[in-house]
Amino acid sequence: MNGALDLVRVGGVGVLAVQVLALLLLLTRLMPGRTRRPPVEPMLAPRRDTTVTVIVATLNEAKRIGPCLDGLMAQTEPLLEVLVVDSRSTDGTRELVEAAAARDPRIRLITDDPLPEGWVGKVWALETGLRHAKGEWVLGIDADTMPARGLVGAVVTAMEADGYEVASFAPRFMNQSSGERFVQPAMLVTLVYRCGAAGATQPPPDRVLANGQCFLARRALLEQHGGYAPARASFSDDVTLARHLAALGARVGFLDGSRIISVRSYSSLGEMWREWGRSFDLKDATPTWRRWMDVVLVWCMQALPIPMLVLCAVLVATGVVGPDDSRWMLVQALALVNLSALTVRLMLLVALRGCYEERGTSFWLSWLADIPAAWRLTQSTARVPRSWRGRQYDTLATESGR
Repeated sequence: MNGALDLVRVGGVGVLAVQVLALLLLLTRLMPGRTRRPPVEPMLAPRRDTTVTVIVATLNEAKRIGPCLDGLMAQTEPLLEVLVVDSRSTDGTRELVEAAAARDPRIRLITDDPLPEGWVGKVWALETGLRHAKGEWVLGIDADTMPARGLVGAVVTAMEADGYEVASFAPRFMNQSSGERFVQPAMLVTLVYRCGAAGATQPPPDRVLANGQCFLARRALLEQHGGYAPARASFSDDVTLARHLAALGARVGFLDGSRIISVRSYSSLGEMWREWGRSFDLKDATPTWRRWMDVVLVWCMQALPIPMLVLCAVLVATGVVGPDDSRWMLVQALALVNLSALTVRLMLLVALRGCYEERGTSFWLSWLADIPAAWRLTQSTARVPRSWRGRQYDTLATESGR
């Protein structure tokens, strides 16, 4: 019996040690978020001192691209052109773009060449658009986004204010089901735990976060460093490209764009779980050992606090551990660390509320989905993605080793 108790005590001390280290790391990572920049505001006044090319990559986006095109047509200067690079859609996407082009001459439909070996489809479409771009800045916009009026001027102004050469903007999530509002915030929090908050000071290059739904860069910088080719085989191309450029010395930002761009990426909780979880481990931009360290961090600080608090409460309530027990201090320490982690988690939920158009009870209870989110991250880290948006990449996944 004593041997078993000693083993339990050693195990508890080990868990406590790992969680204390994880808590210190998490607090260090989140600390810059206290002085993060406020959300970028729309800029309605035209700017004629620079130009922006918007690139929209499409493949069978007829059900989603309408609001995106409407939002882009509402932009004023510095928008110069909108290049919709289509990969031979068959669902009416091309017809919708052509109709929009008839109303706004800034919109142009381009068909990309057949996908070269070693490229992911979206990245190839962006590269094709870059080769046709004329603007001083290149802004990648996803077809499932809704740009607010004044977005283009706002992102350029925000970039120049902070001296960024590359920046992406976190969106506001909208029209989500209650199930999505319960699970997706928990998955989003794993990104914040691993990379820090949007709008905070620039992290080291290998911790830079990016959002390809609204990704702006100087065209000259992209062309100087190989365009989108450094991310050609990446399923998390936005982060891969941002970290590549940051490592080369470019100043790269990740800002809060919740007031200038909204997104409805998925049609159901199942699609969100499958597609969003496919690459959010950032395997193409992060060394394997670091991804697994991040998995440990997420389990320790996001998934385990509630179960550990419940366990501590049960041990005390049932009299298994009491004030006279040698394990009393250990249980108290475990409770304190996990209560601290839960407090950080709930504070972060409050900080993220502006990223969601609708919240409701499911959003405020999303911390109860932390264990599924940690499990999905673990799955994503352990698996190699082989499909994206209806395209199969078996050969690419095998050859890249990703």
